[in-house]
This record gives sequence, structure tokens and C-alpha cells, in this order.
Amino acid sequence: MSDQYQDVFELDSIYQGGSSSTELKETLEKAKETLDHFISDIKNWNIPESKEDSAEFLLLINQQADISKNLMNASSYLECLASADVTDEKAVEISALIYAYDALLQTAEDEWHQKFVQIEDLVWEELLQINGLDSIHFVLNEARENRKLKGSKTQEEVINALSVDGYQGWSDHYDTIVNNMRIKLDEKKEISPGQALNLLNDPDHAVRKATFKAYTEAWQNNRRIFADTLNHLAGFRLAKYAIRDTKEVLNEPLTLNRMQPETLKAMWHVIREQKPIFVSFLERKAKLLGLEKLSFYDVEAPLLLEGEPKKYSYQEGAEFILRHFNAFSPKMAEFAEHAFKNRWIEAENRDNKRPGGFCTDFPINKESRIFMTYDGAPGTVATLAHELGHAFHSYVLRDEPYENTHYAMNVAETASTFAEMIIADAAVKEAKTKAEKITLLEDKIGRSIAFFMNIHARFLFETRFYEARKKGVLTANSLNRLMEEAQREAYMDSLAEYHPEFWASKLHFYIADVPFYNFPYTFGYLFSLGIYQHARKTGSSYEDDYIALLKDTGKMTTEELAQKHLGVDLTTASFWEDTLAVTEEDVREFLRLTEDM
Repeated sequence: MSDQYQDVFELDSIYQGGSSSTELKETLEKAKETLDHFISDIKNWNIPESKEDSAEFLLLINQQADISKNLMNASSYLECLASADVTDEKAVEISALIYAYDALLQTAEDEWHQKFVQIEDLVWEELLQINGLDSIHFVLNEARENRKLKGSKTQEEVINALSVDGYQGWSDHYDTIVNNMRIKLDEKKEISPGQALNLLNDPDHAVRKATFKAYTEAWQNNRRIFADTLNHLAGFRLAKYAIRDTKEVLNEPLTLNRMQPETLKAMWHVIREQKPIFVSFLERKAKLLGLEKLSFYDVEAPLLLEGEPKKYSYQEGAEFILRHFNAFSPKMAEFAEHAFKNRWIEAENRDNKRPGGFCTDFPINKESRIFMTYDGAPGTVATLAHELGHAFHSYVLRDEPYENTHYAMNVAETASTFAEMIIADAAVKEAKTKAEKITLLEDKIGRSIAFFMNIHARFLFETRFYEARKKGVLTANSLNRLMEEAQREAYMDSLAEYHPEFWASKLHFYIADVPFYNFPYTFGYLFSLGIYQHARKTGSSYEDDYIALLKDTGKMTTEELAQKHLGVDLTTASFWEDTLAVTEEDVREFLRLTEDM
């Protein structure tokens, strides 16, 4: 019999004592001391005139890595504490201190990178060939080139100082509001937003409708506060762009994702062209649910054709994941088993937890932790696999230079959706009856709908919101209108009811350091499909090929990664057409199986 896995994560091996940890306090004090030295050393650093001046350069790189690792370790720990218990105010308080340290570090890095630009090209190339720097040359070149796109030293110093309250302050403000929100289902029962999200996937249409009504009312009651928050977050970002003379709002997210605009355009173009077949899926699902049209809260509802909805205990879900990871990659399965055994996962379904899920890294310990709320539905098994995919990605990079472990969000979502896909595929293939196969196939296709329609709506909303915000503050009513228009376009006007308050309820719009926290998910999904196809063609070497690709994600552009490991050009339509064909085949199979129902 396998070990019984616990569904509450273990954090004492990181720092003992929770948010009152003496060890954590000492770590931050030491990090601040090292940071002060780093700031001073940067100011006094003389621009190298030859490769003989490399010793101090190497020392600064090691200093910077040491500070970053310790701040990230502490920040991840506090994020875990605050997410697992929203009443832990001390964790939030200490997190604010880390934001301040991060701002100081960013200012020092900016001054340092400005000096990179002043190094003569020939000397720069010679420096990058030195042992110890050659392995991180991509990251150093990137820092040098990106610095050319920023403002002056003084401007960037002011931006970083103000970002603590201008960016992070408003983001934290949003968290504070949400953490104190309760969804009132009736006179006697109130639940958290996270628990309400689970109820929105209830198989009973009446439960979904009632929950959605209560859920949207809760956001409506606070919509002026959320409108203020979103407007000020965007206003700060646009002010930063104006200082840097950045004309295009998408420049920053594309740079952060190491991605060309042509790639993004090609991806969305192909998705738009192929949407009609997914509308056919939505229409068929509505018919099977006994509805004329789906509403927003029906899109992800489970489709039950026989008996009760399938549920997996936490143990069963873990064992299902391990079995199917092992069929694809024994190394991936071995890693996931280690995560389960060592309690890296917080999955308990209880009150006072934040909604959503995430995987966060502890670079000092070379470990990860996963946060989610597990309710036993096939969708949460897939979510668990998704987060384990993130953790595996970090695991394969554990021995890389620290600078090469910072991969962009779009390829971060590749590993997670790839892991999720393994589980979704396996569930369909293991179906014992036609009805079960239809149910699981619907759940799998539902992920495509999320990436091609829900995420597309978010992208359309955010693009239009930022353009409108350049002209002034938007009211909650204006934001509602923009959101519904985006949803109607993304879903091809196929729904009976939309979710205009989605802009208020979705955390991703309020994440301070990553604008457009949307299109990378769709990219990651389709890119992972491309990898999956490539793996099936490759044969026995796919496990090592996949790990090799993950190891390169922190040291090349997205387009270079695809060309090297898959031999494809992401800026053209053909790659996206080929990957969408896989999901279209699922839809055709679903439509065929349900034709006479």
C-alpha cells in the first residue's frame, strides 16, 4: 500500500516559527546588510576596460544572486503563510518590508545595468567569454539591451521607490479587500470567494445560478473600490511608460515574455479563425444540459450523463497523477512522489484560505510549495497536476546558475499545462463507458475553451482598458461594459449571460509586476500541445528531450527555444494551426459521440 499523503504543506524546514520566525528575521537582516554592501559596491564599480577587470564583475554577480535568492525564499514563505491563512496579518506586514528591499535592489540593478551599456562592445564580448560568465551570457546581454529601453538613472530610481506603494500597494489593497469578502448564499450561510468558485462548478444548474448571483452581487457591492484600485494600478504603469517614452502598452509584457509581437499576432489570428468549431461544442453542451444557451457560469460546469459526478479523494488523485506521469516520464513521476511524500502541497478544502492556486519556489532550499483548494473533482486533479508541472520545471533547473532559472511566464505555463494535459488525456483514455468518455472529453475540451475564449476575453479587455485609461479614469460601469464587450467577442456572442464584473473578481488583473497576465496561458497551452506532438513522434528519447527544453527556458528567447527544440517558427501561422488541430479533433470526437443525444 502506498503512503497516505497529507494535504497540508510543511513549512518548518524552510523557516521555523511561522510569521514570527526568528530565523526568518535573521535572514532578512542579513539580506539587508548584504544589499547595502551591494548598493555601495555598484556605485563604486568602475566600468571594465578589458577582460582583466572581470574579478569584481563576477563578485557583484554572485552578490546579486545571493540577495535575490534570500529575498525570494522569504517572500515565498510569507506568501504561503498568508495564502493558507488570510488572518495572518504579520505575514502581510513582513511582505511589505521585502517589497521595500526589492525596490532598493531593482534601483541598484538598474544603475549597474546602465553601466553595462557604457562598456565598449568589444570589451563586453570578451567579458562574456570568461568562465563563469559564458553560461549566463544570454541573461547579461538581455539586461544590457533592456536597460537601453528605460529612463535615466534618476527616473528609474524614482519609479522603483514609488512602486512599493504605487504598484505593490494597490495590489496588496486588492488582496486585503478580497480576503475580507464573504459570499452570502442565504440568511445563514456565508462562504469565502474561493469556496464560491468551487460551487460555480457544481453539477446542479440551480446551485450554479444562485451562487453566481450571490458571487456577482459581492463584487458589485465593492465595485467602486475595485475600480479605484485597477485605475490606479494602470495609471502608475502608464506613467512609467510615459517616463520611458514607451508608446505600445504591449511592449513590456512581450519583453517580459521574451516574445516577438509577430508570434502573439499569429497565435491570436489562428485562434480567431478556428473558433466556430468551439462554438459548436458550446451549443452541443447547452443541449446536453437542457439549456437553450450556456451562461458564463455554465461553461465550466461538469457534464453528467450517468450517476453522480466522479470524485477522487486526495489520495486517489495523487495516485492517478503519479501513475500517468510515470507513463510519460518516470523522472517526472519520481519528482511528484517526492513532493507528495514531503508535504510540498497545501490542498485542504477549508475556510480562511485565499482563492486560486500557485506554485512558488525556495531557491535556497531548492524546493517548491504548491497552494490550492482540492475538492475531488477531475478539474482539481488537473489543477494539482498543473502546479506539479510548475514545480518539476523548477526542479530540473535546480543546478543551473541562478540567473538562468528566471524563465518567462509563457514558458512557465508550458510545463504546467503539459502536465495537466497528460492527466486529461489519460482520464479520457481510461474511460470505461461511452458516457464516461463524453464526460471526460468535455472536461478536457473545457480547457481549450478557457484558453481560446476566456483568456482571449481577458486579453481584449486589458488591451482596450489600457488604451481607454490613457484618456482618463474609467468608472465601474465603463469597466463592466468593456468586459462584457470583450466576452461577447471572445465567445462569438454564443452565451446567454456574461460576467461583466469579471474585471473585479479576477486576481490576475491586479498582479503588480506582470501586466497582461493572460496571453502567456494560451501560449503555454498551445506550445505544450506542440511539445506533446513532438514527444509522440520522437519516441524513446522524449523524456530527455523535454527536460532539455525546460533547461533552456531561462537562457533564450521563446522563438529560439521553439526553433532549437521543435524546429518550428512561432511567428508564422503553421505551428499554431497544427497545434489547434489537436484540440479540434477532440471537439469532432465529442460532437460525433453526442450526435444522437
